[in-house]
Amino acid sequence: MRVTSCAIVVAGLLIGGAFVLGPRSSARPTETEPVRKATGIEKRELWTASKVAGSPEPPDPFVMVKAYPKLSFNEALELTAVPGQKLWALAERPGKVYVFDMDPAKTEKKLVLDVKRGIYGLALHPKFAENGYFYVSSITAGDKPDGTRISRYTVTDREKMTADPKSEKVVFTWPSGGHNGGCMRFGPDGFLYLSTGDGSGIADGLETGQNLGTVLGKILRIDVDKEADGKPYAIPADNPFASTPGARGEVWAYGIRQCWKISFDSATGDLWAGEVGQDLWEMVYKIQKGGNYGWSVTEGAHPFRPERKKGPTPILKPVVEHNHTEARSITGGFIYHGKKHADLKGAYVYGDFDTGRTWMLKYDAKADRVTAHTELAKTNLRIVAWGQDHDGEVYALNFIDGGIYRFEPNPSVAQERVAFPRKLSETGLFASTRDHAPEKGLIPYSVNSELWSDGASKERFIAIPGELQVEYETMTYPQPAPGSVPGWRFPNGTVLVKTFALETEPGKKRRLETRLLVASVLGGTEEYGDQVWNGYTYIWNDEQTDAELADKKGVDREYTIKTADGEKKQKWHFPSRAECNMCHTVTAKYALGVNTAQLNRDHNYHGVVANQLATLDHIGIFTKKLPAPAEKLPKFVDYRDEKASVEDRARAYLHANCSHCHRKWGGGNAEFQLLATLPVKELGVLDTKPGQGSFDLKDPRILVPGDPARSMIYHRMTLTGLGRMPHIASNVVDEPALKLVHDWIKQMK
Repeated sequence: MRVTSCAIVVAGLLIGGAFVLGPRSSARPTETEPVRKATGIEKRELWTASKVAGSPEPPDPFVMVKAYPKLSFNEALELTAVPGQKLWALAERPGKVYVFDMDPAKTEKKLVLDVKRGIYGLALHPKFAENGYFYVSSITAGDKPDGTRISRYTVTDREKMTADPKSEKVVFTWPSGGHNGGCMRFGPDGFLYLSTGDGSGIADGLETGQNLGTVLGKILRIDVDKEADGKPYAIPADNPFASTPGARGEVWAYGIRQCWKISFDSATGDLWAGEVGQDLWEMVYKIQKGGNYGWSVTEGAHPFRPERKKGPTPILKPVVEHNHTEARSITGGFIYHGKKHADLKGAYVYGDFDTGRTWMLKYDAKADRVTAHTELAKTNLRIVAWGQDHDGEVYALNFIDGGIYRFEPNPSVAQERVAFPRKLSETGLFASTRDHAPEKGLIPYSVNSELWSDGASKERFIAIPGELQVEYETMTYPQPAPGSVPGWRFPNGTVLVKTFALETEPGKKRRLETRLLVASVLGGTEEYGDQVWNGYTYIWNDEQTDAELADKKGVDREYTIKTADGEKKQKWHFPSRAECNMCHTVTAKYALGVNTAQLNRDHNYHGVVANQLATLDHIGIFTKKLPAPAEKLPKFVDYRDEKASVEDRARAYLHANCSHCHRKWGGGNAEFQLLATLPVKELGVLDTKPGQGSFDLKDPRILVPGDPARSMIYHRMTLTGLGRMPHIASNVVDEPALKLVHDWIKQMK
């Protein structure tokens, strides 16, 4: 297999598409034979009409800043305070455990141990100062009945803080594959509580959630200070199902899909958990003894597979839920007991891995109700875990850079707010919104390979304020990230514009929405989050004269499509603000389609055909001249171009629609990449078992050369409901692309 030319499309929610753009006049010119020139625009016009400023929502009360700016880690996964010492212990996913001083002025980190396998959790014994015990949950490769394990290691010298790998004592095991769980916490009773996932990848395929006869899909409670019945641990006598026939005595609570992080309230002893949902919901639970949290009969408070057999106790509802328009992978946190932020006292602080958003909730246990639920900060972080120091302060752990972040008051709260445009006509982007005629200074563009958008066509523009310029390929963070190409760095106030239209009857198109992706440059460096991109969408009215700002939660609407074969209904999803940030991430360089290889193509500038890079270079958009002529710069293929090879076209499509998540640190919860810039053998897809369920396929793999029927990449493109890929903002199968990917896999050897 080879990888020569490639193709990438704007993934996620912005960039990708077709229409030829009109001038500033409201009238469209008569179509004439295009003329080729060296540049499509002779002179840059300045965009000075911008009204896109501020935010439609009030500012968040907090921002997150790096608490230990001189320290970084590789794929940091767990952060916990060392009992009795002013030290943090931190685990990296590849297998290393470190300790370091809680004083930010001290920069030394000490390697305690390298277990040389994937770590999912870390907990130190409450009597660590006396016994030196710490516990690691880890996984081995492949699906094994004992592939997930809890191991105890011993630090014999608490001054040097090193442990011998030979001191390992395996305490507990459960099957690996699918959702493994792995979070561990010692409770106020001295027992070890641990979370296990349901063991399957999708829809609780093993039906473990309600089955008390398995440890999967549970919160477990064991006594690691005793041994009993030939096991290296004991089951506490007061465990709720210790005497239940057929039940595993270790079970403390059940009906769990994937409580990625759990924690105890140091003041009350209450156990809290953040539950990663599947179809529509993310949940926060207050875990009770013997509690049934519904999975997979329910997802949170909502029916999921109601026909399935329920466990012996009533299903309990979550304390709060988040729809997938605002969160996709909840990371449970801690009850705040610090002194720095009085408003957070007694609040449960948590966040979301996919969107980087953080919240707090306050709960009245006596009244059994939530008394406050507030968003704290929107971030660019991949919040994989939270830590709490001995003073009760709470910190977020960023998976991308291994950075540890703390809350600080948001200085913009005290600033005067700017009115954000509620109508597209108020943005300063269009001279005539009715005619979709752009304002002076907007630059039209097209891409080599488009994102699939359920058959919609698109018009795109770049709006750069005044005389500001773009830095060419200076965005490289995070690294190392194989296959990730440098991105362009846009100036503050840049707006990327994309209007979607559907053909609702032969020869007639209806504008549905215009999406904006807006850059805010904060200063500093990439590593510390020097920019934020926010997405907004405006929904066009029936008269097609203007569009109104959509609610931050997004909305679905249904449209009637008339064809020669009759009428059909098509659902269209207008994205929430949070969904924009799921794809337009720092790892994907935010502006997914505005890059060298994507824009290195001809564009029809109203009768003048010219290369887009050459045009941008000519009018001085870049801070420096391009390093080479356009024909010598990278260029991605168009997957619709039948002159290109089937392989290159298929790779381009998968890159466009999937690689914003499926790349290193991209947020996809599967360990493979789909970047067209990497050789196939380096993607981690060949004959790799899927981690998200089999979908009733016979012995499936991510990709099986020569066998599309067993290839999960192909199969999930065929779906329109549960398990569909791409999973955001698409409800229609792309039949030509489906055939393309099928043919590519079929011809592979």
